[in-house]
Amino acid sequence: MIKLEYSKNFLKSVQKLPHPIIKKLADLLVIFQENPFYSTLHVKKLVGPLAGFYSFRITRDWRIIFQFLNSETIKLLRVGHRKDIYF
Repeated sequence: MIKLEYSKNFLKSVQKLPHPIIKKLADLLVIFQENPFYSTLHVKKLVGPLAGFYSFRITRDWRIIFQFLNSETIKLLRVGHRKDIYF
């Protein structure tokens, strides 16, 4: 099982999410820890200024940006609406 680390930004952002999105996020994090590339997560490797980072879908409009720290640890960096999250 993958170990998850949470950035301060991620934890603050989660508190601002709508409650249905928080529930869905909690369910998906269980799947994510077991297999970060599970097909329903729609994991994408990011490019450009975000090269080296990845994202996955919570819903069609909500995303998480994360990075692999090593083969056993992932750091969750940001969570937000897709129009806002890709800085």
